Amino acid sequence: MATDEQDEASSALPELRKALSETDEELIQLLARRQELATRIGQIKQELGTPIRDHPQEARVVERAEATARTLGLSPGLARQLMLLLIRESLTVQEQLHVGSSTTGSGKRALVIGGGGKIGGWFARFLASQGFAVEVADPQSASAGFRHHRHFDHSDLKHDVIVISTPLGVTDEILRELALRKPPGLVFDVGSLKTPLRDGLRALVEAGVSATSIHPMFGPDTNLLSDRHVIFVDVGDSEAVQRAKELFASTMATSVEVDLENHDRLIAYVLGLSHALNIAFFTALAESGETALKLAQLSSTTFDAQLEVASAVASEDPALYYEIQTLNDYGGEALSALQYAVERLRSVVRAADEDGFRTLMERGREYLDRLEGAAAGSSFGSPGTPFPKI
Repeated sequence: MATDEQDEASSALPELRKALSETDEELIQLLARRQELATRIGQIKQELGTPIRDHPQEARVVERAEATARTLGLSPGLARQLMLLLIRESLTVQEQLHVGSSTTGSGKRALVIGGGGKIGGWFARFLASQGFAVEVADPQSASAGFRHHRHFDHSDLKHDVIVISTPLGVTDEILRELALRKPPGLVFDVGSLKTPLRDGLRALVEAGVSATSIHPMFGPDTNLLSDRHVIFVDVGDSEAVQRAKELFASTMATSVEVDLENHDRLIAYVLGLSHALNIAFFTALAESGETALKLAQLSSTTFDAQLEVASAVASEDPALYYEIQTLNDYGGEALSALQYAVERLRSVVRAADEDGFRTLMERGREYLDRLEGAAAGSSFGSPGTPFPKI
């Protein structure tokens, strides 16, 4: 009897797999249809002049999906994650449509110095999508589809926008040289730190060049700028800040204004501390003597989540991360805070101080709750809001 049942199950398996494959194909076709509808909705939003993102509508879409999942005996959590992913894809389509229809760069020229790099290439594509005639100056490599110069000095520098996306030490030299050349267009760097560029930025402004400094808080693989921040640093020319902001007006990016010194003090924690924590994490693992296979077999939810972030950090450019750690005038403060925190934890564990351990956990929870609340609804992060002084 068991053999007959096994034979019957074995013969049913190919048909079930075929039906599953057909269902998968139907899902993909439905996804394509959904993207077509999202594109049309984006076109109508553009015609009506309404914002791309509609948070209440997104919430309704997710709630409907969760309710439907419950009636069908499916996981509401699965439905929620699926709908959030689909909403994000729809927003990406609509934002790209909005940016592509922008006439900001129509009839204008842009030069991206360092455009052969990752973030430089992103800016080259971003400006080109707005209609700019983009040129790239990079001694190492050229970005496909753009006119290429081995050195920015080989161009006439009569561009409407000049973006500098190079290592910080090189960036300062370029800023100084541009101050001597006095280009007529908007000039800005996209460096992760600003204090090393003080003199070059000051020289530009003093030379009468329309100059500012920005920091895109996202990586070169970013397709959607919703919930992404772009920091604008006023270096003495508020009009230049506004001109730079206009380049992102067709996106859903959140603009944040901050002065130069506050920028690097905060970045010491936002980037410097988070990078250092993950470098310390994977360094401790690498030097622990434990094999990767053994750790993987015993992984936990927390370990896996931390490992994912640490792996992303480990894959980044060491030269860039070295600059962020060493060239920030305020970097030592964050590293000292990390060292002190580890020593605090070590001391309460060694002393078997349960109350002290609980205090660390509770204080951290309270701070993270405030941080989450600030990110969700305070003035921090709202478009164009100056960053609070600290």
